[in-house]
Amino acid sequence: MSTMDTSIIELCDLKKYFKEVRAVDGVSFAIAQGEIFGLLGPNGAGKTTILNLLCTLLKPTSGTATICHYDIRKNKDEVRKSIGIVFQDPSLDDQLTALENLDFHGRLYHIPKVVRREKIEELLTLVELRDKKHVLVKNFSGGMKRRLEIARGLLHQPQVLFLDEPTLGLDPQTRRHIWEYIKKLNHDTTVTIILTTHYMEEADELCHRIAIIDRGKIAAIDTPAQLKKQIGGEVISLKTDDEFLPEYPWIKSINTHDGHLNLTVEEADQKLSLLMRIAQEKGISIDSVTIHKPTLEDVFLHFTGKTMREEETSWADEVRIRRRSS
Repeated sequence: MSTMDTSIIELCDLKKYFKEVRAVDGVSFAIAQGEIFGLLGPNGAGKTTILNLLCTLLKPTSGTATICHYDIRKNKDEVRKSIGIVFQDPSLDDQLTALENLDFHGRLYHIPKVVRREKIEELLTLVELRDKKHVLVKNFSGGMKRRLEIARGLLHQPQVLFLDEPTLGLDPQTRRHIWEYIKKLNHDTTVTIILTTHYMEEADELCHRIAIIDRGKIAAIDTPAQLKKQIGGEVISLKTDDEFLPEYPWIKSINTHDGHLNLTVEEADQKLSLLMRIAQEKGISIDSVTIHKPTLEDVFLHFTGKTMREEETSWADEVRIRRRSS
């Protein structure tokens, strides 16, 4: 990873409203050069809207943002020259070969022919598609197309690369392969990477820092390790249909979800026996018990009060209701 000593992206109270929907609602953070920075949240949380604002595809309602010290409102051309983007939806031409897709993209950026050919060969080697360069993209697998899109996003040598849900729809094995390419890319180049994802494991595996996005706002921002450390201890999950909300000073936090009572405690093994004794004394029926270290799912639940899936469903329903009533 590159030395992260200067901010290459800065957002200050950035907002984007669509009628009554506050898609981005006062977001502020800075991203260091060479960092892999993740925007983690459910569909509809505002992740892609933030990317579209930074890419100058949308105009902010208010607030400011700069990329490479260029203002996204005042210096759109300079911003666009500084960034590469891999969109969530496929954007390759299936009727062209891998080489032709990259060559066309290079021409759009007016990259000189000699430089363009050299860079294309270098990038196809990086994403392990050099032997497939004359194959039509329509014959590529989903993972191969994603790798080619990453190569295309790097062709004009941007300082910042945006990856919008880079592994969405891919099988677990291919997803892990894409993770390895992203980590290798970050290790071998100076490019700063900003990715959106709703996969907890992906954010944990790739990102140096994560911003948890909840309904257009940042609920928390830190390294994955520090976010989990904020919860502290271990999580005891008790499956029970009974009302059982013990209040003791050694319980750091309590969350209920889907018939499970999740308690964050220190020395979980010792506290579990105490909890079982309390439940027995109160006549509480416990169906099952698990103990685990805090995960990003626990972090999301801690800061938002809901799981990722619940938040995604409720927010999508709310947006639909607002659209119907507007």
